[in-house]
Amino acid sequence: MADSVDLGEIQETLLIPLYGRAKDAQSETSILNDRTAIDLVDAIDYDFGKFRGPSLSGSVLRAAIFDEYVRDFLRAHPDGTVVDLGCGLSTRFHRLDNGRLRWFDLDVSDTMTLRRKYFEDTDRYTMITASIFDEDWYSAVAATDGPIFLLSEAVLLYFDQARVHDVLQRLSHRFAGSLLAFDTGGALMMRSQDSNPVFRAVPARMLWTCGDPQSLESLGIRLVDSRTFGTPQTSVARSWPAKTRFLMTGLGRFAPPVRTYKMNLFEL
Repeated sequence: MADSVDLGEIQETLLIPLYGRAKDAQSETSILNDRTAIDLVDAIDYDFGKFRGPSLSGSVLRAAIFDEYVRDFLRAHPDGTVVDLGCGLSTRFHRLDNGRLRWFDLDVSDTMTLRRKYFEDTDRYTMITASIFDEDWYSAVAATDGPIFLLSEAVLLYFDQARVHDVLQRLSHRFAGSLLAFDTGGALMMRSQDSNPVFRAVPARMLWTCGDPQSLESLGIRLVDSRTFGTPQTSVARSWPAKTRFLMTGLGRFAPPVRTYKMNLFEL
């Protein structure tokens, strides 16, 4: 019997990338090959079929770009610590585990209740029930040895600017010298939400608009790298089907919502 879902409005959006990864895994030209996503979709009692449109494949491309940021970190620091803030039902740990890293997946209580039905803690993998806006999880992460990589994918966009700026400053103060990856979206992307088939299927809407990630340096963080779907890392682009690469290159140049949606890497 499939598991029922009881998630808040913002938390419900985690099911969008899950379904995107499952559909990708069923493709002959799969980018992530996330077979676990298929199992999770099959295990959950939810109308995934209402999710349609390019945002599904976009969530896969976004995950591939963020995966490469984490891989780069682990190449330099194989024993480092990675923290996925607002992890949802991500399987990133299982995709990127090198057998040495320390990993924390963090999310709010309703999401973690669902997540714990399918995943278990280990000596190197820990799930934390908390919000990215809390501070009580800081000590557990800071107690680890070595460099720290923080990641927040498709989370901060759903909150207002004041709250986002505040948490970025607090993270920078507590984890100075660490890396933080997160996505930003421009005004045209925000204004197009109601015409996006995926967002017509859920009540949540993104709130935070940031057209220029470099402007965030005023908060005391330094932009290291920024990517769009049209400008992924070279190694990531090679993993995409040729049709996808050509399409994203064109959209990245001429479609403002795509051009202004960015995956960014900052140093705190």
